[in-house]
Amino acid sequence: MKLKQISVFLENRPGVLAELTTLLGEGGVNIRALSIAESRDFGVVRMIVPDPASAAALLGEKGYSIQVVEVLAVEVADEPGGLAKALRALAEERLNVDYLYTFMNKLSENAVIVLRIDNLDFARSVLSKRGFRLLSQEDFSRL
Repeated sequence: MKLKQISVFLENRPGVLAELTTLLGEGGVNIRALSIAESRDFGVVRMIVPDPASAAALLGEKGYSIQVVEVLAVEVADEPGGLAKALRALAEERLNVDYLYTFMNKLSENAVIVLRIDNLDFARSVLSKRGFRLLSQEDFSRL
């Protein structure tokens, strides 16, 4: 299942995140998942949206520095140890997770983890064989 994430590079100052989300909202872009990593001067906003091509075009037109990368979204049990089970499956195959963020899935009882990992195809195979449900871009349109 292919899933695209948009990373937006922002100056770390008051109001910048509000400007970004206002632009996306006015452009009809609904953010389904979001994570922010920051340093003293800059931050990276990572997000999953239903139509990443349209969102990327909108952001590019407005001069934002963006990157679109493929990530995995995996449903895990919303219970203690649910996340650990998925991460153990990856670790047992010596797959390294670069970063991850989580959110709740309003359509099911499960949580969802979004991860960037060094070998996406192998990670997909490992998780699928272990019974984890991988979400696609189309799935995010329904969340």
